[in-house]
Amino acid sequence: MAKKKQIDTGKIFISATFNNTLITITDDAGDTLSWGSAGSVGFKGTRKSTPYAATSAVDKVVKEAREGFGLKEAEVYIKGPGIGRDAALRAIRAAGLKISMIADVTPIPHNGPRAKKKRRV
Repeated sequence: MAKKKQIDTGKIFISATFNNTLITITDDAGDTLSWGSAGSVGFKGTRKSTPYAATSAVDKVVKEAREGFGLKEAEVYIKGPGIGRDAALRAIRAAGLKISMIADVTPIPHNGPRAKKKRRV
């Protein structure tokens, strides 16, 4: 069996939507080490959008990355307005990973879509 490479630093991408929380851990080059979501941990329906589901998903993904690749430190990129944002951050810190940076990369429209036509009375 081939020995997995040893990676000390990586990046964690958290996408917190209103329906689910997706987590991807990559190395510095962007190659995926492990990933998961609240749905892949076993939550279904409205329970996927809870903070507890986000915490469970982060625990599973971080455990995979630490045991498989020896990850110790990570930059965290959070996207989306979901409930699992803060819970996911707390779970990363509780799992023992050192967080070197936290960035909010939620897309914000500069002008948005075209406005509705003016109402005529």
